[in-house]
Amino acid sequence: MGKGFKNLTEFIAALEKAGELIRIQRVVNAELEITEITDRVSKSPNGGKALLFENVRGFKMPVLINAFGSYKRMAMAMGAADIEGAAHRISAFLELKGVPKDFSGKVKLLGQLIDLSHIPPKIVSSGACQEIVLTGDDVDLTKIPILKCWPKDGGPFITLPTVFTKDPETGIRNAGVYRMHVYDKKTTGMHWQTQKDGAIHSDKMRRRSKKLEVAVVIGADPATVFSGIVPLPYGVDELFFSGFLRNAPVELIKCKTIDLEVPAESEIVLEGYVDPADMREEGPFGDHTGVYTPIELFPAFHVKCITMRKNPVYLTTIVGKPPMEDYYMGKAIERTFLPILKKQIPELVDMNFPMEGTFNNAVIVSLDKQYPHQAKKVAHAIWGLGQLSFTKVVIVVDKTVDVHDISAVTLAVFNNIDPKRDIFFVEGPVDTLNHAAPVRDFGSKAGIDATAKWKEEGYTRVWPDEIEMDVETKKKVDGMWKELGIAE
Repeated sequence: MGKGFKNLTEFIAALEKAGELIRIQRVVNAELEITEITDRVSKSPNGGKALLFENVRGFKMPVLINAFGSYKRMAMAMGAADIEGAAHRISAFLELKGVPKDFSGKVKLLGQLIDLSHIPPKIVSSGACQEIVLTGDDVDLTKIPILKCWPKDGGPFITLPTVFTKDPETGIRNAGVYRMHVYDKKTTGMHWQTQKDGAIHSDKMRRRSKKLEVAVVIGADPATVFSGIVPLPYGVDELFFSGFLRNAPVELIKCKTIDLEVPAESEIVLEGYVDPADMREEGPFGDHTGVYTPIELFPAFHVKCITMRKNPVYLTTIVGKPPMEDYYMGKAIERTFLPILKKQIPELVDMNFPMEGTFNNAVIVSLDKQYPHQAKKVAHAIWGLGQLSFTKVVIVVDKTVDVHDISAVTLAVFNNIDPKRDIFFVEGPVDTLNHAAPVRDFGSKAGIDATAKWKEEGYTRVWPDEIEMDVETKKKVDGMWKELGIAE
């Protein structure tokens, strides 16, 4: 396997070569107009194309958006020919028992010998991301074409940043993606949700009455951007994972004003700190739930320094009513982590995060049912797994039902459930973006057992057989089909 993309410039060139990029010359506004154009493209068949807006009114910097908004582009970002191929390779990596201490050894992954010695990130002395260094009065976020996406948004939002922090107790690095509400030239909100690593690091510093140093990368290489989104197991370094995807280490450079390292090939880096005591109103923000998330208090991020390439590209995304770019990102994660979930839930057959469920609101799973009440066991197992614990509705169907065929799933749910018996509820932590919860971060969740019922589950009648034509008749009709004169 060859090396992945070193930086965003290489990725843009590959997208263009593959016919996956449209360059837009016309002058457009960063406020609302780019969102409307991109929304229409995202909702076209297969996610449309990546868009490079080269003339944003009032700015010298081009804007790249919808870069990950298709299965093909997501596979390219992960260094694979297709999503399923990437999923198998990644699942093999995640099944390794921790990171080997001796990187000189080789680990067999899917029939390939992968030398892990060249995967960990490495420090370099110089990098393109520091070709321009701005401090003091030169720090000005308003010179970056940050989008205001929707009419009622509280202002412009940085929507696809890779945010770097370190655990103040262990020194372990974390990279996550959190939206940032731009307040003025040097200050933004930091919307890291309660359960996220960045928020945990910030809270540890709050208890010490100290500020947390933060570096925000806008426009890393595609593998690193994806690594910041993926819910990796605790202790797996996002940059080690990115190095695995790229088949080459992520080169890091020390920040100019804070004690953190960032990818040296990044487009833009914001250096600064989050003051946990400086809580400000953040939002409203038109989110992937299709509604505006309300104004709530989040800590402020103070920018001390901006570094960038000489000719940077502003990488961003928009979210709203699906399907949009984040749908394809979520699908890549779904396919990637299914093999891992099967190790933890052996009876699991397949899984689907339906578009309308916006990832945290619903998951549909099929199982190979072996004993009574197994569907409830599976639902509770899902609620016990990492970010899946936030799932509002878990629908469980038999293995004969295609979880990706929403019509088939709906038929199973509407026909197979007795509501009193087959809908069950639990309470616990929910996603911060769950606007329906009675209070922030806590609410109820529902499981729906749409499997065929057994006698031991309180079903006293005989469960009916599904209608299915016999194989011989199907073959006979296949043979005569063209002679029937029925248009296909």
